[in-house]
Amino acid sequence: MENRWNDDDARAAVERYAARRVPEALALRVYSSRLIGGDPGLVLHGGGNTSVKGEGRDALGQPVPVLYVKGSGWDLATIEPQGFPAVRLEPIRALRQVERLSDEAMVNALRVNLLEAGAPNPSVEALLHAFLPHRFVDHTHADAILALVDQPDPERRCVDAFGGRLAVLPFVFPGFPLAGIAMRAFEADPTVEGLVLIRHGLFTFGATARESYDRMIRTVDMAEAALARGRARVFLPARSLRAPSREALAEAMPALRGALAVAEAPGAWRRMVLHHRSSEAIRAFVDGERLGDYAQRGVITPDHIIRTKNLPLILPPLDSAPGAAFARACRDAVAAYVEAYHRYFAAGAARAAPATQALRELDALPRVMLVPGAGLFTAGASERDAEIAADLYEHTIAVIARAEGIGRYTPLDPPALFEMEYWSLEQAKLGKGREREFQRQVALITGAASGIGRATALAFAARGAHLVLLDVQEAPLAAVADEAARLATAALPIRCDVTDPAQVAEAFRAAVLRFGGVDIAVSNAGGVWQGAMADCADRDLQASFALNFYAHHYVAREAVRVFRRQGTGGQLLFNASKSAFNPGPELGPYTVPKAAVVALMKQYALDYGALAIRSNAVNADRVPTALFGAGVLEARAAARGLSVERYLGGNLLQAAVRAEDVAQAFIALALSERTTGTVLPVDGGNIAAAPR
Repeated sequence: MENRWNDDDARAAVERYAARRVPEALALRVYSSRLIGGDPGLVLHGGGNTSVKGEGRDALGQPVPVLYVKGSGWDLATIEPQGFPAVRLEPIRALRQVERLSDEAMVNALRVNLLEAGAPNPSVEALLHAFLPHRFVDHTHADAILALVDQPDPERRCVDAFGGRLAVLPFVFPGFPLAGIAMRAFEADPTVEGLVLIRHGLFTFGATARESYDRMIRTVDMAEAALARGRARVFLPARSLRAPSREALAEAMPALRGALAVAEAPGAWRRMVLHHRSSEAIRAFVDGERLGDYAQRGVITPDHIIRTKNLPLILPPLDSAPGAAFARACRDAVAAYVEAYHRYFAAGAARAAPATQALRELDALPRVMLVPGAGLFTAGASERDAEIAADLYEHTIAVIARAEGIGRYTPLDPPALFEMEYWSLEQAKLGKGREREFQRQVALITGAASGIGRATALAFAARGAHLVLLDVQEAPLAAVADEAARLATAALPIRCDVTDPAQVAEAFRAAVLRFGGVDIAVSNAGGVWQGAMADCADRDLQASFALNFYAHHYVAREAVRVFRRQGTGGQLLFNASKSAFNPGPELGPYTVPKAAVVALMKQYALDYGALAIRSNAVNADRVPTALFGAGVLEARAAARGLSVERYLGGNLLQAAVRAEDVAQAFIALALSERTTGTVLPVDGGNIAAAPR
């Protein structure tokens, strides 16, 4: 493992933070913590914790000894000084004399001793950091360490690898129990450079940030050397499997996503977002003949269980085009997994102490799915959650491979893991914020680079939807995707000419491969062609129909194909026009296909309502967007003998309609679970255009 300490970088960090009045020791703590957090072989996604003992100032400005320790919710890779809440050191060190301390009492003791009331909660390992006398303490879940300690005989292997450099501790629950045995282990031998926690991880410590970090890297290097003596190839393939094509994956993922969806009410589904990965290492693991053995033993460290569950779901091989059989296999496998989880929960709850008998079962769905031939699939409430689960399981694969190479991978047993999964302080790491309305859904929006499409994309983004954005304008489309990202929404921009059915099909395929499926299709792209009908050139009328009618059908058709594979309903939202009900003079080439779109919307509602697929349209009028470029807006106003301003405000409310108003109409229809086959006008009031 590379030691990435650099004296010049360390000095630069001290100087940079000095301008913010950050003490040198804390600045170095931030610097070395980021070195640790930036190495996925040491920690991942908020794992691990670090601390430094120093001096703070109380409310009177008086110096007071404090422990700066990583705060809950912070990631070592990006941590800043404010991510290390300062806790009064002496009061929490005094807890060494206490025989028992509940989790609630521990959390309370830490919070009441914070120097700043608004600081984040200190790490659950804060007492361990405080009880040890060293100034700097580092804790990781290094892959190499886990491969060494997830064994039937971890103590012997640690002695062989590290000699007497480290104290080897049995697995003990984090918090006060672990702090106590860590303190006693160090007091029994003050010469040790660190602590190895069986089936958990590694602590190192030192008088300086560099000493503690150097010891961490050196210890992991020693573990790497011990593992290097193991077998290189441990997963023998069950049989030769050909990787599925892109098309086959795009067929399979909606079926899997549908199997993971839970019906909360008729027509209302709680969905998951999928993520897929494959590599040589992943394929060797999932194609192995003993997959049902080594993959079903449990997580490599208890810290992962809240994000991956203890066990992955193993699905049938996928090396050819999937069909109904694969979809049925997914549903059956998920159902069996859920039943097994119910039994696991019942057994764990029965063993729990009387004070915890009121445990509520978490959702029983798998987070990791292993498919021979195809690789690794993960699921989450958001793409980010699914990606985190995938990152963790990729490292799980590497650890299991190395552990099997030197012995037998042997993680913590299920009873202890159940306690960790349902430990309130572990669950708190995930946060319990309210999910946004469309967080678990994927919305595909055409014409998304500007105008109504852009406004609609951002409206769905603000409500958490994962976005697939289609347009022919690449640069503006990328800008919209960036805007969505600032709203904490994942967005996939795709250059697509929606008048080309092949491009539309490929766009949906890309959406499925990125997120696992599509739930909402907003067919918005359009353009204006003008002229009296008899004078309209055939090519212009055909071009208008291509964009203003057929493109809507291509989008809806592909959406329905995905909706069917998912089996969880779906939504078609069309941008029609008030012209469909109230034609304007010399606007026939635009009006006629838009009227056909309203009929198209109703036909989709009729044909697919039994599948819980809803189909609705918005009829907007006089929205000043790029649709009215090249003098179109002026021409329409002149055709009615009005100025542009009078034309835009020529409705019952005497107020111009904005793109954002239309976007909110799409949102309202998307939330209207019992509405289909309808047209919602957004025109400021136009009785002549009212649906009838």
